[in-house]
Amino acid sequence: MRAKSDTAGSVSSMTGFARSDGAAGAHSWTFEIKSVNGRNLDVRSRLPSGFDQIDQQIRTAVAARLKRGSVSVNLSVLRQNAATQYRINRDLLDQLVALSREVAAAGVAPARVDGLLAVRGVIETVEEPETDEQRSEVEAAMLTTLDQALDRLADARLAEGARLITVLSNHLAEIERLVRAAAGTAAAQPAALRERLRGQLAALLDAVPALPEDRLAQEAALIVSKGDVREELDRLVAHVAAARDLLARGGAIGRQLDFLCQEFNREANTLCSKSADVELTRIGLALKASIEQLREQVQNIE
Repeated sequence: MRAKSDTAGSVSSMTGFARSDGAAGAHSWTFEIKSVNGRNLDVRSRLPSGFDQIDQQIRTAVAARLKRGSVSVNLSVLRQNAATQYRINRDLLDQLVALSREVAAAGVAPARVDGLLAVRGVIETVEEPETDEQRSEVEAAMLTTLDQALDRLADARLAEGARLITVLSNHLAEIERLVRAAAGTAAAQPAALRERLRGQLAALLDAVPALPEDRLAQEAALIVSKGDVREELDRLVAHVAAARDLLARGGAIGRQLDFLCQEFNREANTLCSKSADVELTRIGLALKASIEQLREQVQNIE
């Protein structure tokens, strides 16, 4: 079995498909594996009758290779045996003969032998039974084919992950650009904040001229906290850097990126709620849209 797919510096998608064929003895088979997005690792196998005993080995093999995703494993098996023989199902034939006699007694022409033998189930195939050793060899060969299919699935998920890195990097660059634009607006500048504070304090003193000094300090602090978005912008910059670090590190980083998207969204919401400036609000809404696009792509990361 090849090494696991969460090597450093690489990112895997949870979406992929792989197929692998194998044969041993009188059996030939095909494994088809499909994976899609999932909160955790969910493995579902569809096996033909008589091969249920390898279900747990399939689950173990998948869990050793993948961290997250909804994975469907389908096994189809064909057996070709030159020693196949035929036999007559006597019970069924006797029932048909009895029915034929009943209808003949009513004046209907009796059934012919070739007609009775043509009834489905009258003639059965008898396959040569497998020994325990033969079955074990077949199952071991099947699991080897499964490993090959998992290798191909891992490669497909890595290829999709490489494409997603480019997409995510572009979204992060756009978020970073919008944060710089927000920081550059007049409403986010210290001089504008001071001027707004003076105006709001003047309006407050006009409304309540006898306001105590400690209460005035509280109101002033509240006004500053409601209008200053620099802290939110600083945190957004830090989140962009953290997301880029995760992409550079690689591995199973989907959950951490999803958490970062929640933090991105929280800061963007706060920025919009604090904004009293049309341009800053416009940038904040664009920022929220870019963060949502980032989040949608992050849902595909293992």
